[in-house]
Amino acid sequence: MNRHAKAFAFAAALSAVATAASAQELTVGVRGGPESMDPHYSALGPQADAVKHIFDPLVWTGDDLQLEPGLAVSWKPVDDDTWEFKLREGVKFHDGSDFTAEDVKFSIERIPQVTGPTTTEIYVRRVADVEIVDDYTLNIHTNGPAATLPYDFVRLFIVSADAAKDYSTAETSAEGFNSGKAAIGTGPFKFVSWEPKGDLVLERFDDYWRGPAPWERVTRKEISDDASRLAALKAGDVDVINYVSSADYLALDSDPDIATFIGDSVYVMNLQLDQREDTPKVRAKDGSKLAENPLRDSRVREAIDLAIDRETMVEIVLEGLGTPANQMMPEGFFGSSENIPAPVYDPEKAKALLAEAGYPDGFEIDLYCTNDRLPGDGAICEALGQMFSQVGIATNVNAISKTVYFPTQARKEYSVFMNGWGTLTGEASYTLGSLAHSPDDEVKMGAFNRIEYHNEEVDRLLEEGAQELDADKRRALFEQAMEKTMADRAYISIVVLQSVWAGNKDKVVVTPRADEETLAYFIKPAK
Repeated sequence: MNRHAKAFAFAAALSAVATAASAQELTVGVRGGPESMDPHYSALGPQADAVKHIFDPLVWTGDDLQLEPGLAVSWKPVDDDTWEFKLREGVKFHDGSDFTAEDVKFSIERIPQVTGPTTTEIYVRRVADVEIVDDYTLNIHTNGPAATLPYDFVRLFIVSADAAKDYSTAETSAEGFNSGKAAIGTGPFKFVSWEPKGDLVLERFDDYWRGPAPWERVTRKEISDDASRLAALKAGDVDVINYVSSADYLALDSDPDIATFIGDSVYVMNLQLDQREDTPKVRAKDGSKLAENPLRDSRVREAIDLAIDRETMVEIVLEGLGTPANQMMPEGFFGSSENIPAPVYDPEKAKALLAEAGYPDGFEIDLYCTNDRLPGDGAICEALGQMFSQVGIATNVNAISKTVYFPTQARKEYSVFMNGWGTLTGEASYTLGSLAHSPDDEVKMGAFNRIEYHNEEVDRLLEEGAQELDADKRRALFEQAMEKTMADRAYISIVVLQSVWAGNKDKVVVTPRADEETLAYFIKPAK
């Protein structure tokens, strides 16, 4: 072989090695990333999406959000206030240590010590005590009958008790997990590095109990701007992106190099109307203080509902990627009701109701929402502002980053605000128990009720439903609670979202998940 032939062969071999290495690497552009590497810090979707690569939940949910075995292989109630969980044997943490019941007990008990403002305590709110029977059996004692406990555990991420023991306070959590020292899970990938608002780098865990992932190395790049994320895909800087905007989805239809993957979502966009006597972000149009909070008047809330043109919202604002919503869960989910009427758009009746309530000239509100969390969130918010203004409610729209929005919402500094809520457990106790029940530390409900909504009958129905082990009876109780909550209109549902992923057609195949998670383990190579 002559010198040139040898050089060519050497170059070809290098190219083959590079191609093989590239084929084992996956780069994902995501709209939002984690707030911390501590899986117990935040209940927000982008947080769970990221940490699920490293940590497994106790109970798994499939693409359709039906419960499946995870680190727990089975569960059953053994008496009125005890659930038995059998754990998967042979599971290893990334450091080679064995997963046991001690790690589950430790994870449950550390959550209240490290959770942030978007609290993860909702996932363990029914737990009174954790009894270790043996290395792979737990008895979870609850504060009264807890029919929905397995659903709560789909976001109960298990950390290594040994690795995290020194990093389980609010002061030490970030140091241990963000550096990787405590970020030891049983998930499909091992932590390499993380830069807040930047890249999360992961490498394959070959001893993962489901089997090794198809990707040796995964980089998740947080690119909050939709146009920039799409540009990165087209430039080849990333292999797949989530939350393709509705406008970009239509344009991508004719791109031969990019495949799109569309799926129905569990996320419903809900408007929330503060029910406190004194609310901070509502005023007369001249800027003066109103005599009372108009949002407490049912006629005003009905007027706001009637001012929303949901068909236009779906067809124009979202380019068809959604459906009008009349309740806080998608149709057919456990606890959604067929008795709730379809929403009506009637701006003239809205004006009449405002006049009847004593606001013939309307009033002024500040409307807050995120612009970087869910598809179309900022655009929906802008459209709401225009619709409200048309019936006399002057609206200042504030579409802001989720990092500012959620902590401020938690401090109850908003009067009118909108964000998406996903029924991630597939049934109503999670949604209604968190949002519609009055805030109540004793029964551990209402953790995300930031509008001080209170309906004694709704509270009663939710408390009974949470304790009812008979599925048919429990469903009926939740349906009644949903009907009463939506009739009150303190929460006004707007649209159910659909989500779109896009990827390099020759490299990836994405199976959409209803919870909108973009999990590298389940992204398959195209060839």
